[in-house]
Amino acid sequence: MDELMEILQELRPDVDFENETALITDGILDSFDIVALVGELNDAFDIEIKPNNLVPENFNSAKAMMALVEKLQDE
Repeated sequence: MDELMEILQELRPDVDFENETALITDGILDSFDIVALVGELNDAFDIEIKPNNLVPENFNSAKAMMALVEKLQDE
C-alpha cells in the first residue's frame, strides 16, 4: 500500500488519497490521471490492467486500487 500511496501522491499531491472514496465519481481524477496511473501501476506492480478493469469501482479509492492490484497479481 505504501508504494501505491507514493505513486498517487506523485500523480496528484493535492488529493487526500488516505480518506477520499469517490475519486472517479466526484471527478477528482480525470481520464488523463487514470491513463498515467494505469501505466505506473502496471510497471510498479508487474501487472496488466486491462480495459475491462477500467471501471469507477476499481479507482474510486486507494483501497479499491490496492484490491485491484492484489487481484491482478494473483492471476
